[in-house]
Amino acid sequence: MSSLFSPLNVGALTLPNRILMAPLTRCRADANHVPTPLMAEYYAQRASAGLIIAEATMAMEGNSAFWMEPGIHSDAQVAGWKTVTDAVHAKGGRIVLQIWHGGRACHPLLNGGAQPVAPSAIPIIGDEVHTPEGKKPCVMPRELRDDELPGILAGFKKAAENAKAAGFDGVEVHGANGYLLDEFLRDGANKRTGPYGGSIENRARLMLEVLDAVISVWGADRVGLRISPLNSYNSMIDSDPVAITTYIAQQCSARGLAYLHVMRSDFFQAQQGDVMTPARAAFKGVLVGNMGYTADEAEQAISAGQLDAVAFGTSFLANPDLPARIAAKAELNAPNAARFYSPGPAGYTDYPTMAA
Repeated sequence: MSSLFSPLNVGALTLPNRILMAPLTRCRADANHVPTPLMAEYYAQRASAGLIIAEATMAMEGNSAFWMEPGIHSDAQVAGWKTVTDAVHAKGGRIVLQIWHGGRACHPLLNGGAQPVAPSAIPIIGDEVHTPEGKKPCVMPRELRDDELPGILAGFKKAAENAKAAGFDGVEVHGANGYLLDEFLRDGANKRTGPYGGSIENRARLMLEVLDAVISVWGADRVGLRISPLNSYNSMIDSDPVAITTYIAQQCSARGLAYLHVMRSDFFQAQQGDVMTPARAAFKGVLVGNMGYTADEAEQAISAGQLDAVAFGTSFLANPDLPARIAAKAELNAPNAARFYSPGPAGYTDYPTMAA
């Protein structure tokens, strides 16, 4: 595992290993979306990751798409996150915040009755939203007007400023999994005309404008982007996933982004293809792969130069000492899916380490 455990420069950060923790929504914030002491314990337990990418966090008020997910738009949320970053840094770790707008995956029950917004009035079919009243079907979104988009950009920029105040080491823009920026990018969800619809360049415009706004706060060397060109989660599809991957990778490379984080496949296996190869060809910075990698496959891919690091999701969720377990070739704890989104420490901070 010499490649996985070799240091890596990611923009302004130096990582001691290439075993990253993927962003994982866990719904352990409080009712005001303020991070809790339990979250600080959870992330500090996983500080041996080369880099922790903290969970999807609401950039601005009123776009909740999960019950009890954290935000970064209030002073209390900034203070809550500061306890998390302090705890991770005290253990020698590095942590960036994934900032996010839920788009059409939001629900009126989570947002004071407000209708969700999207690039086009096309609802998510088949998936449901976690709400205080249980899981509910997604609702019809309202199409955003062009003159509303500067407000979205301002919200992301403020979230980036708040993430800096909260002590993070950088930010990752969430451009994946059928949320707002991904909805604009992929033509299955974006049917609008004008400057934000039609061509790949137009559909990518909002994502790239958000990146530029965040870079203006942090500098490109502390900013990453996550995309999921193949993932059909949240009723997503695109007619040419390789083309959008290539274009986004080129644009990120031109901006000198710290890293590009690519989800390589589809949760539901509805769409097939290779997006890692075109991403590697088009992006000259640090390429992070995600989805279903074993430690052996990650080692081989890094050794072959196919990518530079791998973000592990549920295996890191269930194994707070994942790098040590990989190094020792030890057995891994199995994740408890029934506790992914439930409150409290069960299935969250109670997974045993090897020593335990």
